[in-house]
Order: sequence, then C-alpha cells, then structure tokens
Amino acid sequence: MRITAFNGSVRAERGNTNVMVEAFLAGARAAGAETENVFLGKKEIKPCIACYACWMKTPGKCAQRDDMNGLLEKAIASDVVVFATPLYVDNVTGIMKNFLDRFIAIGDPHWERDENGECRHSMRYDKPRRIAVISNCGFPQQSHFQVLRLYFRRLARNIHAELIAEVYRDGGALLTSTIPELQPLVARYKKLVEAAGRETVERSRLSADTVARLEEPLLPSATYVEDFLGFANKRVDEIISKRGGT
Repeated sequence: MRITAFNGSVRAERGNTNVMVEAFLAGARAAGAETENVFLGKKEIKPCIACYACWMKTPGKCAQRDDMNGLLEKAIASDVVVFATPLYVDNVTGIMKNFLDRFIAIGDPHWERDENGECRHSMRYDKPRRIAVISNCGFPQQSHFQVLRLYFRRLARNIHAELIAEVYRDGGALLTSTIPELQPLVARYKKLVEAAGRETVERSRLSADTVARLEEPLLPSATYVEDFLGFANKRVDEIISKRGGT
C-alpha cells in the first residue's frame, strides 16, 4: 500500500500538523505501507484559473507550468491520500485550498448521479479511492473542526473516495511545547496517532475505540479549557511584550 500525505502547513517540518503526520505515517510504515510526506508550502501551486484545459485540451494535465502535475501524479499513484492542514478560519490553509482546487484535473467533465441521486462529475482515474484527514487548531475544543469534518466528507463524495480516517487535534500548540510536564502526554498522543496509521493500513478504517480516544482532550483535566486559556493568554502577553507591542 502506498500512502502519500500532502501537508498544507506553511510551517512545513516545524508545524504542529507535521507532528501528527509523522506519527501517522510511522504507524502506516510499521504496518508495511510505503509513505511520503509532501510539504505543499515548498511547492509552486498557482490558483486554478478555470480554463478547463485539464478536462478538454490536455485531459488529466493542468496547462499551468508549476509543480501541480507532479503532485497529481503522486496522488493518483497512491492507495490512500492524506490531506493534512492546520485550521485556518474554520477551514484549510490557502496553500491546501489551491491544491484542492487544482485537484479538478483528476475528474472528468461528464456528469453522473451518486448513490443518493445527487449530481457530481465522473472520475478519470481509479485512484485515489481512500482518503484520510489530519488537522490541528489552536483552540482548546474539538468543536472547532465541525466545518472541516463536513468539508472533507463532501470532498470524498465528489472524488468518489472513501474517507477512512480523521485525526483532529485541538490545542495543537501543545504538540510542540517544551514544557516538561507535557512531554509524556504528547508522547502518549503520538502513539495513538501511530495506531491510527496502522489501522488505516491493516483495517482500511479506524476502530471505534481509536476514534473515541482521538477525540479526548490532550490534557486529562476537568478544567482543561480554562487552564489552556490561562496559559495561552499569558504566552500571548509575553510575546507582545517581547516584541514591544501594547
């Protein structure tokens, strides 16, 4: 099995998202998968210009000269595509959005109905047929992912793929924190994400237990949100003071 993660974080290797991606891919490799972590922030991906060349003139290939055609080749050669992004304004990053807009090239201009009778485009390729999503946000509540959850369910429907794994993490800044007390909790969470990667390969889905555990707070405290807000606001004030702000 080949799994390719397209990482839409502007911070690339340094991002909280990448902590999750690396753990997930490590679990997938342990189960025998071939993996790749592609940093979209290091690629040139221009916005879609709606010229329809990828549908009509050069089927499956975008007419723009940038890195996207090579990225599409990686996607259609993969058994599972992982879309990884931090949460920006309740949605994906701009880099990821450009990438997803350009994904139109894997489709076909002809129309059809899905199993519920809703219209969508036909697909040009047999792959990818399974997708996974990894995301983190700065807010200390899983409810902030409600837009992203729906968005990727719709994307999966549109590209005729099955959404087999979702890994969302609130309080994402904790993943790269240097606070000693947090290290055991982060290590335990990374092991859980590794388990999600293994299950993606071995079961083509996540177990109910893994899904439930992934939704649990990173900090096992009844006052988690209040504690997080106190820590976060203190840190914001420190940064503002250091930079000479008001």
